[in-house]
Amino acid sequence: MKAVLQRVTRASVTVGGEQISAIGRGICVLLSISLEDTQKKLEHMVRKILNLRVFDDDSGKHWSKSVMDKQYEILCVSQFTLQCVLKGNKPDFYLAMPTEQAEGFYNSFLEQLPKTYRPGLIKDGTFGAYMQVYIQNDGPVTTELESPAPGTATSDPKQLSKPEKQILTESTSFPSHHHQSRCWYLWLKDLKMDQITSQDSL
Repeated sequence: MKAVLQRVTRASVTVGGEQISAIGRGICVLLSISLEDTQKKLEHMVRKILNLRVFDDDSGKHWSKSVMDKQYEILCVSQFTLQCVLKGNKPDFYLAMPTEQAEGFYNSFLEQLPKTYRPGLIKDGTFGAYMQVYIQNDGPVTTELESPAPGTATSDPKQLSKPEKQILTESTSFPSHHHQSRCWYLWLKDLKMDQITSQDSL
């Protein structure tokens, strides 16, 4: 599952010449669903979207408040083209979940958001429709989000599993302390699943 999140001062969706959704200050989320997505990944994405700190606090400190902290609005738009794979100069979308299955999954995403956040502040477009999306980006601030792929370790220490944290803690032989964080990131990024599995079995 991939998402492009943009901080906006306003955003809206028009279908067939009629505006169907609009928000003021908040975030616009363009969401794509892949063949490998699961309910667990969906829940991970919802948490990330709601808790990502892309707003200033009242004192002007940057990157300190989430959309929930600020009680701003969210506009969600399904966009399968984020699953694009280029074949030469032609985009291919074979990684995207088929339309019929993806619609149910997208609806589950929309149902999950108000379990944590205020339903009245969540808007969406029309799944599968030809839409015109107006986005007035604030900043501009745009960030890409992706649920962890199966069998890979996350680079965010807060999202590491217990076995991953143990492996990370035990790894003290990296050279040059000023390169250590980068080494940990690259090493965990390429971590083999059999290492995780062996730790789980202890």
